[in-house]
Amino acid sequence: MPKLKETLSEVFGFTSFREGQEAIIEQILDGNSALAVFPTGSGKSLCYQLPALLLDGLTVVISPLIALMKDQVDFLQSKGVKVARLDSSLSAEEARQVYRDVRAGSLKLLYVAPERISNERFFAAIEGNSISLMVIDEAHCISEWGHNFRPEYLKLAIAAKALKVERVLALTATATPSVVEDIIREFGIKPEAYVNTGFHRPNLFLCFSPTPESQRIQVLKERLGQNAHGPTVIYVTLQKTAEEVAEALGTAGFSARAYHAGMKSEQRSEIQDWFMASADGIVVATIAFGMGIDKSDIRRVYHYNLPKTLENYSQEVGRAGRDGKESYCEVLGSDDDLVVLENFVFGDTPTEEAVDSLVAFILRQKDEFDISMYHLSQDTDIRGLVLGTLLTYLELEGIIKFTAPFYSEYKFKYLQPKANVLAAFKGEPGEFLRSLLAQAEEKKTWSYLNLDTAATALGADRARIVKAFNHLEELGMLEVGVSGLRQGMRILSRPDAERVRASLIGKVKRNEEGNLRRIAQVVGLINHDGCKTQHLLAYFGETLEQACGHCEHCRSGRVVSIKGVDRGLSDGEREVLSRFRNERPAGLGAPREAARFLCGITSPKTSRTRSSRGPLFGALETAPFQAVLEELEKGL
Repeated sequence: MPKLKETLSEVFGFTSFREGQEAIIEQILDGNSALAVFPTGSGKSLCYQLPALLLDGLTVVISPLIALMKDQVDFLQSKGVKVARLDSSLSAEEARQVYRDVRAGSLKLLYVAPERISNERFFAAIEGNSISLMVIDEAHCISEWGHNFRPEYLKLAIAAKALKVERVLALTATATPSVVEDIIREFGIKPEAYVNTGFHRPNLFLCFSPTPESQRIQVLKERLGQNAHGPTVIYVTLQKTAEEVAEALGTAGFSARAYHAGMKSEQRSEIQDWFMASADGIVVATIAFGMGIDKSDIRRVYHYNLPKTLENYSQEVGRAGRDGKESYCEVLGSDDDLVVLENFVFGDTPTEEAVDSLVAFILRQKDEFDISMYHLSQDTDIRGLVLGTLLTYLELEGIIKFTAPFYSEYKFKYLQPKANVLAAFKGEPGEFLRSLLAQAEEKKTWSYLNLDTAATALGADRARIVKAFNHLEELGMLEVGVSGLRQGMRILSRPDAERVRASLIGKVKRNEEGNLRRIAQVVGLINHDGCKTQHLLAYFGETLEQACGHCEHCRSGRVVSIKGVDRGLSDGEREVLSRFRNERPAGLGAPREAARFLCGITSPKTSRTRSSRGPLFGALETAPFQAVLEELEKGL
């Protein structure tokens, strides 16, 4: 394929492919769907950027990482490639221009977030295009065996068929054998179109030094002063820890900044730009940092707290030393961190009463219905991501079917005089537009339209109204906003409620057990009395015949260990429980609800009732959740 090498050189400036790239690209150009499991920083993006330029139609890239979208769009635009992104950071005019380009068929690549695929406005705009390739980044999210399962990913295979996508490329840096099986099955990928280049990074020195929390900041300062300098990432679990550690390092004279999801997007972007340009900058971050950041000379990665999973650990250390030079990766976290990590898991587990409430709600609906996911989360006290997962389980069991999500209300304002907008359309389209706009409630700046009400009043198809607003926005006549997102659903069967309830509760418990097991696997790596690299690679199904020679155990033979969470409650913690029984806030009826409250774990209910502001909220945040729950189950 001579055009491959020409395009590689002329557009991307490379003279040769990295391992695995050419094999994946050839599969794509042969018309096959493919799966690439490449380590972080090993060139996954070229596997779709290059074929996108050689294929006739549009390539749609689905990624949850806004930073990656922005960087890659900027890079490709600098090469003269017609490319765009649709994400929450765009202005209204920028989004309108992207929609115009999509409808005109002038784009070669379009980057979007996974939830955008289910957006009816986006679907209406894109469905007329010839989509030659759909790329799914972070494809491990499609598997419930994965460490970051996202329900919306399960709908991507359905969307690919609906959009008549010719081929799919799934990409991930971390996939166990079970996850690989799920991805291959979901997208019908042939065995020869699966390429795994391995996880072994011989330039990374893996070190484990469990340090009590009270001593950790001092040890970190010593490490930063002793080890070879260079760009550094320090991973923490909590946003407040990121702020505290960055402040302590700054006071000690280090150039350190915090980074977490609680910051405004502009501030996060500024910190990313600063770090990219820095020769010795230190970022103290939650796992939100680094996804899609392409900086090849990160010399040090520290885990101030324990990583949540081996997948997280592998991805995070994988951001070091992408230039091939030796880099230092050290875990300082200890068993002090386990309570917080495990409490995150327990916080996601809904109560049995909440599952009962959800099942009863679904089974009493009419055959076709729609819901507000936000309000259902509030009403059932089930976190949004968990609620989406439970509903997806019901879909997989053939009980419900997701139909297109939609917005119940459009708001719009005229960018041209209303008379000019109406005068621009003649005949039946003009009459339809006049009747449509007459349905809106006009206020000082914005007008508001309930789409279902308007469709009923006009006897019109809802899709026609959506397309009309898209068209008027593209012409620059209206600025359109949406609100009231609702998820359409259809009842396919009505099995016995108790059977459905038991099935969901079983899945919830297995999911909880799986997440706790992933934390235990991190502990297992730290405690392993042997080559750490061999142990880590074995988890991902890869065999390293000989010890790596470059992890701490291979270099020094030092053995370290941490304990699991095995303590009960102290006398002081039992006093808090006694006080709670006397002063319990209204509405905390179930033991699990009460345990979450005392351990400082928020839920839709505590957020809605503002009970998290109470004096007892989080009073036992350092206590093991399971021990608190067991005491409460003896009686509130």
